[in-house]
Amino acid sequence: MQKLLDDFINYLAVERGLSNNTLTAYNHDLIAYLDYLGNQNVASFNYVKYDHVLNYLAELYGDFSEASVARKLAAIKSFHKYLVREGITENLPTADIKAPKRENRLPRVLSPKQVGDLLEQPKGASKYEIRDRAILELLYGCGVRVSELVGLDIEDVDLQAGYIRCFGKGSKERIIPLGSYAAEALVEYINKSRRKLARMYRPAALFLNSRGKRLSRVSCWKIVKNYAAKAGIDGTYPHLLRHSFATHLLANGADLRAVQEMLGHADISTTQIYTHITKDRLKDVYNKTHPKAKKSGERAGR
Repeated sequence: MQKLLDDFINYLAVERGLSNNTLTAYNHDLIAYLDYLGNQNVASFNYVKYDHVLNYLAELYGDFSEASVARKLAAIKSFHKYLVREGITENLPTADIKAPKRENRLPRVLSPKQVGDLLEQPKGASKYEIRDRAILELLYGCGVRVSELVGLDIEDVDLQAGYIRCFGKGSKERIIPLGSYAAEALVEYINKSRRKLARMYRPAALFLNSRGKRLSRVSCWKIVKNYAAKAGIDGTYPHLLRHSFATHLLANGADLRAVQEMLGHADISTTQIYTHITKDRLKDVYNKTHPKAKKSGERAGR
């Protein structure tokens, strides 16, 4: 079974050109699924039944959100279809299993004040604080994903023209303008901090760790979490700055198509979710501040 999984992951990489992050997620989800089948004494994919998959999903609901279960089911369905298509088995136990309906939840965003408080946290002049200040400014100022940020090379930054070049999902290239704050933070990092972190190496990576190697996604997540805690903001993670970037742009009149391009969304409907956040915030402000806004219990007594 493990050999077939390895072949499937290789197929996704070569034939479908999926990103490393997606491949890692598929592999992780399917290893857990195969472990479950092994515990059920299922020795061949010919013997996997509808009930096996359904019971596995039921167990997942105890530990994961509906969105996560839907993602794991998608990986399982894709894997079984691959096995049938390759002639390995005629058994397709997932044929009648539908993905759970995902809740249409709006992403959480930080307020402009919270963002300001967060960006002010790396105040010192150490090589790490200078680097971290540039990281925070880029995450919010350019709306990049954390995987895109740590994947940046020094040659992807054009300070003179004022943009960065990054590669998003599916290795799609896009150009994102640099704001003055992000540009200033990058200049300071490149001139003062990066040289010290690189030591005797000549790394291609833009953001480096203490060993002069490319900064990892986990390290970046810890950096954001650390400064958020200092700013008194709970539950902050790198992608939250991306959500805030898009929402704040649209709230201040940015064109939806321009925001879509900067975020690297293939479908504009993905970007439109941020317009809903903006509308909800406006409605909330109106209800709380306008003297003629309908408030709970006030109309009934008139």
